Amino acid sequence: MALIKLNNRALKDATAVGSTTQLGNLIFISKQTASSSASVSFTSGIDSTYKEYIFYFNNLHPATNSAQFTFNMSTDGGSNYNVTKTTTAFHATQSEGGSGAALTYQTARDLAQSTDYQQLARDMGNQNDEGCSGYLHLFDPSNTTFVKHFIAQGQTTSDGGGGAYIYGLYVGGYGNTTSAINAVDFKASSGNLDSGEITLFGVA
Repeated sequence: MALIKLNNRALKDATAVGSTTQLGNLIFISKQTASSSASVSFTSGIDSTYKEYIFYFNNLHPATNSAQFTFNMSTDGGSNYNVTKTTTAFHATQSEGGSGAALTYQTARDLAQSTDYQQLARDMGNQNDEGCSGYLHLFDPSNTTFVKHFIAQGQTTSDGGGGAYIYGLYVGGYGNTTSAINAVDFKASSGNLDSGEITLFGVA
């Protein structure tokens, strides 16, 4: 069967490209719903079964305006969330009015050998239609040879004082430990997470 090239440069009836399973399948593990929650913790399902795990956070709504959405990792099943991390962060912004567009490195949102919670989304708005969504990829958390890399993107709608803004925060870094990571905790920097969902998948 021949390959048919479409106008949008896609391929139709391709037989030699390979199975999509070679790209990795998302395997649902668990989902948690925030409801006036001080934190949302995943203390099971993160083990040596998969070499990559993805957390999707969907429409998280904070109780406190301009709170940051953050996470930390644990090597003791969630008794302590204090893994030492080194990270980098930059963000893109734009307002509904078309002003305030920027792309900047965020020195206030990175960490250098710190056990603090890492920001994943900035300045969540707490008006009825505001909040944040995004994802966190955690790579090979059960490996006992290498540090634990992660990447994340968080999108926030927020009233920045001069009108409504979209903030896109992009984060990369690593947990500086060769111990297995077996639990992950999410929380707002202040106040509760009033609503929203966080879903955990493994990548097969």
